[in-house]
Amino acid sequence: MNQGTPKISLKLPAVSNWLVLLLIACVLVSIGLGWVVKSILILVGFLLLTPVVAFFGLQWWLKRNLVEGNCPVCQYELTALNQTQCQCVNCGELLKVEQGIFSRLTPPGTIDVTAVEVSSVQQLED
Repeated sequence: MNQGTPKISLKLPAVSNWLVLLLIACVLVSIGLGWVVKSILILVGFLLLTPVVAFFGLQWWLKRNLVEGNCPVCQYELTALNQTQCQCVNCGELLKVEQGIFSRLTPPGTIDVTAVEVSSVQQLED
């Protein structure tokens, strides 16, 4: 196509690649490599400490937010997170967990009544 334009091609021997690398190394050494080494050490330290901090942080969070108690309907032992809603696996009752206590999840306006068993042996005294 462009027959009049000559192609420029540099074919340098393999030694020139090593000279370029040596020149880059000399420039980096003259600038100082302390910041590179410190950055790598900080990164490695961060990568080693992050899982440890996450492990202990998760344990602390679970101790504060994991609630164990009984279902108010069937007394089945449950475990749930604080400030959540769950369903009893035994009776299927919808429950909410507030301040570490399981309570029934009822629509607004519903009055929850606790039945008290009265013995029929008692007699009224005159």
